[in-house]
Amino acid sequence: MKKSFANIIVLLAAVLALGACKKWVNSALDIEPSDRYSVASVWSSENSADTYLLGLYSFLKENDGIIGGDANLTRFWDAYSDLIKSNSWNQYNHPYNASFLQGPSSFNGQGAGTFECWSDCYTRIRRCNEFLRDAPVYGPKISDTYAETRSGEIRFVRAYCYMKLMAIYGKCVLRDAVDGPDQNNKALADPEEIWDLIEGDLRYAGENIDEKLPRGRISRAAAWGLLSRASLYAKRWDVAIEAADKCADCGGRLDPKSYANVFADIDSPENLLVFEYVSNKLTHRADVFFRPLGDGDQDGKHPGANVYAVFGPTSELVDSYEMADGTPFSWSTHGDDPYTGREPRFYASILYNGATWEGRTIETYDGGLDKIVAFDVSGAAGSTVTGYYLRKFITENQEGWEKYGSDHFSIFQRYSEVLLNKAEALAQKGDCELANIELGKVRGRVGLPAKSGTTTEAVMADIKHERMVELAGEGRRFWDLRRWRDAVEVINEKNFHGCWITKNDDGTFTYKQVSCDGAGRTHTFLESYYAFALPITEISNNELIDQKDNNPGW
Repeated sequence: MKKSFANIIVLLAAVLALGACKKWVNSALDIEPSDRYSVASVWSSENSADTYLLGLYSFLKENDGIIGGDANLTRFWDAYSDLIKSNSWNQYNHPYNASFLQGPSSFNGQGAGTFECWSDCYTRIRRCNEFLRDAPVYGPKISDTYAETRSGEIRFVRAYCYMKLMAIYGKCVLRDAVDGPDQNNKALADPEEIWDLIEGDLRYAGENIDEKLPRGRISRAAAWGLLSRASLYAKRWDVAIEAADKCADCGGRLDPKSYANVFADIDSPENLLVFEYVSNKLTHRADVFFRPLGDGDQDGKHPGANVYAVFGPTSELVDSYEMADGTPFSWSTHGDDPYTGREPRFYASILYNGATWEGRTIETYDGGLDKIVAFDVSGAAGSTVTGYYLRKFITENQEGWEKYGSDHFSIFQRYSEVLLNKAEALAQKGDCELANIELGKVRGRVGLPAKSGTTTEAVMADIKHERMVELAGEGRRFWDLRRWRDAVEVINEKNFHGCWITKNDDGTFTYKQVSCDGAGRTHTFLESYYAFALPITEISNNELIDQKDNNPGW
């Protein structure tokens, strides 16, 4: 009974995380305690069925690229890439440096290591299949449209589960119905079959989800937006373009106020799917990990606050933000005053030396209040190791985070990514002029001039740059590098960098680019990392999968 009650509490947390109505929260208490799917319990009322459905949303929340994983931000995906540096070796259960800074030993032929998700995905897929099996039978007893809209939400979750499997392993088993013991042994599916299921599920969601669902629930626009992303993986360019257009038809649009407003206003029209948190009830620790060191106890504004200042943007990211007129930033040209005259996304995303923050000036110079320190594999540095902090996911002048936890909302999907997805699909089709138009919409929002590349290679280079800065820290970069098969070139045997700043006697500053990875260490990303090893448990327990079916290099 205690274990079952704990499961109900987990469901309650998932419901709260999505900003659910009180009736959904209360309905969780009405469910018969059980460790298994119970038709009688789930379909006893609309409230009970909704609670079961919302419990499946937790998979999306756990894989959110900003605050996903758990309260400690253990799935902050961009920290695996060249954009964000963690100052911790493995403290706080953060695997970012340990995964790629100690060579090939981090991964082996037993599975995907820190990215392992096979069992978790198929557990969720089975729960989705059970709901879809029974929805046509029991859903109409609740209302005429209940089965269609809720099945759309469930299909969105199932599609996302399969997308993750394909992103990590490149292949998987197709289980689109409830399996019994006789179906344990099943061969790997043709990848196109998996992409067909993903496309079909997201199309269904985009056509059937109730458009009046409240904030935090999957919308038609979100379904079409996710299909635009999935179609890039599948190289289904026409589908990606169509899905992006349908997302716009369902209300997807850029925030007309500003780029910064997207991250300040949970109701920004650009945010297609958000996760809402509640102060002192359901929180995370983004402030602890993102805030500059000076926001700790020593500034007098947050007494008793512990700030770990774990994640810092790298120079690879910071130096990629253009000047306000669209010209590239260059240390040789702009090095005397490197943080003046940059484009708006820089100021919305980065806390840098000299930035104004909560009534004070950020000091990331050596010995400053927010000081830079050298990265050390022996433990967490406790301050930035790059000379920068990430601004876009914390709220300036917010009170209570040091006592009650962070409650800043998290964005699972937003419309600017959809526009960039469409631009990429057009570029891959050779429609460079149209691709530049879509790319120009994203750049125009922050006052940057349009691009004019005339070849697929040139336009793709512009799109890759734009995705880096537009979606910085939002969990897309690491997966983009793998999808483009650029990760070996960008990550393997490379150092990432920070800016070591020294304050001179006359009050000026000296800037020096330094490695932020520790002496003698470089990152490892092998060709085999584009598709990680299938789990040894699946190979051992499934008679129709053999070691020869494993991915190359494993």
